[in-house]
Amino acid sequence: MELNTIKPAEGSKRTRRRVGRGIGSGLGKTAGRGHKGQKSRAGGYHKIGFEGGQMPLQRRMPKRGFKSAALRYTAEITLADLDRLALAEVDLLVLKQAGLVKQLVKTVKVIKSGALTRAVKLTGIGATAGAKAAIETAGGALA
Repeated sequence: MELNTIKPAEGSKRTRRRVGRGIGSGLGKTAGRGHKGQKSRAGGYHKIGFEGGQMPLQRRMPKRGFKSAALRYTAEITLADLDRLALAEVDLLVLKQAGLVKQLVKTVKVIKSGALTRAVKLTGIGATAGAKAAIETAGGALA
C-alpha cells in the first residue's frame, strides 16, 4: 500500500446535491421545492409545532406533572446494599467510592428493603423509620 493509492471505502463518499443549476442537471428551475407556497421560498418556514394557526397539539394537551431538579442530587440505598458493603462505618464518600451512588449525589437515604445482619454506623446519611429500626436492631447507629 502506498500513500498515493489510498482511497475512501466504496460508497462512503457521495457527491453533494447541487440544486438550481439548470435544466440539464435534473434539479433546475424549482430546485426540488415544488411550486409556490411558504416552503418554496428562501428564508420562509414556520416554527416547530406550528399548525397553520390552529392551536398546536402541545398547547391543546393539559399540563401535568412536575420533576424536581433536586432529584439529581438525592439517592436511595437499601439495607441489602449496606449489608453487602460489609463495613463498620459508612458515609457518603464510602458509598460513592463503592459505586452505590452517583458522584453528583449530595444526600442519601437508607430505605427498608432487604435485611441487615451486621452492625453499621451511618454518618451523614438519612434513613426511613423502618430502616432506622432495622439498623438499631442489628446493633448499628445513625449519627
